[in-house]
Amino acid sequence: MTQVSEIRISDYTYDLPEERIAVYPLSERDQSRLLVWRGGAITETLFSQADRMVPAGSLLVFNNTRVIHARLIFHTTTGARIEIFCLEPHDPTDYNLSFQSTTPIEWKCLVGNARKWKRGALTMEVPTGQEMVTLQAEMTGRSGNAFLIRFTWDRNVSFATLIEAAGEMPIPPYLNREAEAIDDDRYQTTYARIDGSVAAPTAGLHFTEEVLQKMKSHHIATAELTLHVGAGTFQPVKSERVAEHDMHTETVYVTREFLNQLMLHEGRVIAVGTTSVRSLESLYWLGAALSESPESSGIPDTPSNELPFHVGQWQPYTSAPDLSPAESMGCLLKWMEEHHASRIAFTTSIIIVPGYRFRMISGMFTNFHQPRSTLLLLIAAFLGPGWREVYDYALHHGFRFLSYGDSNLYLK
Repeated sequence: MTQVSEIRISDYTYDLPEERIAVYPLSERDQSRLLVWRGGAITETLFSQADRMVPAGSLLVFNNTRVIHARLIFHTTTGARIEIFCLEPHDPTDYNLSFQSTTPIEWKCLVGNARKWKRGALTMEVPTGQEMVTLQAEMTGRSGNAFLIRFTWDRNVSFATLIEAAGEMPIPPYLNREAEAIDDDRYQTTYARIDGSVAAPTAGLHFTEEVLQKMKSHHIATAELTLHVGAGTFQPVKSERVAEHDMHTETVYVTREFLNQLMLHEGRVIAVGTTSVRSLESLYWLGAALSESPESSGIPDTPSNELPFHVGQWQPYTSAPDLSPAESMGCLLKWMEEHHASRIAFTTSIIIVPGYRFRMISGMFTNFHQPRSTLLLLIAAFLGPGWREVYDYALHHGFRFLSYGDSNLYLK
């Protein structure tokens, strides 16, 4: 923690002109530019040629989360506009159960213009297929900075169906525009399958079926995990000292098959996106916790597929296990076998900053990130001081920035 306590966020900023932020996606996903950093050397190509940049025998790890229509716009009886931004399920807490539910549920939400919502339920009429559904939202309490909102509706449809029809795509605030029809398709990866995110894992937005097929033909393997991206991904580091920043928490799911694939893979592991980086590195620390003390690791000794594992923000900086990635994955697999679990569900608030030693990955695809963000700190942790050279190169060579911007591939 000593080194971390000395990190100042003002050392991890840069001047990002507004005109360099990509407000809309390119007409074709894989026509974005790709900056390649390989051991300090910078080159560039088009993303459609990404397969030529990835070493044969690598394993690409994708985050298959799907962005939900998290922004719900209601109006009070006096006409005031109330925006309810769904963050994560509260009752039930399980994403699948919440989305499949046809009965009342509660979510943690941000509420825009909350002072205008005096009392009672808000309602809206939602067209779903052949019928109109009346959706109601009612405040039931608070949870930290969020409100607890109870949703009820009057037809036998799932909440997943309802929110897809009623809500809007939660595009990033720095785009400074309302969501449009194009965002329903382009602010979603082509391989998105599992509902739950309120922000896209944007490194994956460049991948097309053609690119994935070319990866396969070049003997590059793929694997999928799920991390539901929260609104905290846009939260800037407001404190000068990084040690004083409270990292947001996100939910991750991995299967036994995925862990087996990781454990047996002998080549490079390349994460597609910072969410995959955080998930993979968090997995290492889960395995390390089991290795050090199975009884006191915080993992309950009961058979279940939904277990409250957690990786703390500073856990990697307060312990130093002498464990290989394969050994760590082996510990998790052994525990799963003993407890008859087919997958692990866990939360992580891990923060990756300069000084962190990566255990699981030797490369990553990612986009360009905002100044003074935890995502930029993660990039600096991987590239070292070279992160400035990468960003200076991109700024001086016309690259497009942020969610709809161009891509990077970093290889150690």
